[in-house]
Amino acid sequence: MTIHFGTDGWRGVISDTFTFHNVRLVTQAIADAVASDAWLNGHNDIAADPKCMVVGFDTRFLSDRYAVEVARVLAANGYKVHLTAADVATPVVSFAVRQLRAIAGVMITASHNAPRYNGIKLKAAYGGSAMPEQCRRVEVYYNDNEARARGPNVMDWDRACEMGLIERFNPTIDYYEHLHQLIDFDAIAENPQMLVVDSMYGSGRGLIKGILQGTGCEVLELRGEMNPGFGGIHPEPIAHYLGPLAGAIMSGRGQLGIATDGDGDRLGAMDGRGQFVDPHRVLALGAKYLVEKRGWNGKIIKTVSTTHMLNRLAGKYGLELVETPVGFNHIADHMLNDNVLIGGEESGGISIRGHIPEGDGVLTGLLLVEMVAATGKSLHQLVDELLEEFGPSHYTRDDLRLARPISKPRMVKTLLDAAPKSIGDVAVERVEDLDGVKYVMADESWLLIRPSGTEPVLRVYVEARNTAMVKQLLEYGRSVAQGK
Repeated sequence: MTIHFGTDGWRGVISDTFTFHNVRLVTQAIADAVASDAWLNGHNDIAADPKCMVVGFDTRFLSDRYAVEVARVLAANGYKVHLTAADVATPVVSFAVRQLRAIAGVMITASHNAPRYNGIKLKAAYGGSAMPEQCRRVEVYYNDNEARARGPNVMDWDRACEMGLIERFNPTIDYYEHLHQLIDFDAIAENPQMLVVDSMYGSGRGLIKGILQGTGCEVLELRGEMNPGFGGIHPEPIAHYLGPLAGAIMSGRGQLGIATDGDGDRLGAMDGRGQFVDPHRVLALGAKYLVEKRGWNGKIIKTVSTTHMLNRLAGKYGLELVETPVGFNHIADHMLNDNVLIGGEESGGISIRGHIPEGDGVLTGLLLVEMVAATGKSLHQLVDELLEEFGPSHYTRDDLRLARPISKPRMVKTLLDAAPKSIGDVAVERVEDLDGVKYVMADESWLLIRPSGTEPVLRVYVEARNTAMVKQLLEYGRSVAQGK
């Protein structure tokens, strides 16, 4: 079997490629890679225990069992493993890695993917996703082990526990204490909100409702029970899958809606009218609030597929804006080395200064609650003000499934060579190839065509000031992507 770590880990179909045997093989490669001299990858200043690891898991089918197998292999390789006592959100595991000064962490999850998938997210000592170089190191060790027919070391569960090599723990308490340093719960308590939280059966369940206890907020949680099949949907917090949240809000159960994905690192939001507020607007609202109300400054970091409202916002406040390839690990690199105000990506992963360099749907949801409470304005009022000042902005994305994988370098070269002078009546101002190919138009609209790193999919992203331009750019992107 060939494994490949994409922008955030390795994923496979349960009982097809994602099996107990393959999980053990991958974990052995992780154990080998973490033990290598180059593992810290330039972060040698981090005071991490080279023999301490954290393992967590989400609510998916068999995730708890896979996590036990990961722990057994790591223990057999001499690591002290802190294994979560129950399913937890990915950012909770990432924070635990940093809090416990572990050398790395493993999270069993396929995030927002369909129920038939599971996966492994690899966490670095700084409390965020492992860097691409670290993931490649795991792949190298996996391939080398396979070439030498070297199987995984596996330790008996009871013996590992008796020797203290595997220890169950609850990381939520320390995570809550950390969030209390980042969110103004006094402001929330002074103007408590009535909100609906849709956990989408994911491992973010209970977290927002739990931490808001005692603030006076009235919180209705939807889909917070254990359901490994996620009710047959993708646990992705986009409008298409948030019917129950919209229904609860429209029936008067709350004025603010928050949704977290399958492992709690992404967020979707809904205003009191039941209208979806996409991550682009949430990210821009967060940046605006942190500057205007908290008086913060610092760089704004966004991925290449994220709204240009942030470019205009950064220009107004005199802040530096940095664009990165897709994947929060690229944002994390800046958060570790620079003064970053906020960082985020179009898929809903957002983090702020003082937090772990990792997307966190729980933190972002609480920041939204604070914004509404502190300003005394509803979410739809805040969005209207944002668009009046920095918009309007219309965004869409189309994923084109391909018959077979394509070569990303070849596709990029083709798109660069065929770059148009204009699309419709608007000139192409510049062409960028940071991740895929992006045509930036003279009116600040843009089109990005980008092959997926993990699937035979070509992603087409578009943002424009009006829906007519969105349609034009999207049609052009589709025709180019399909070779017409």
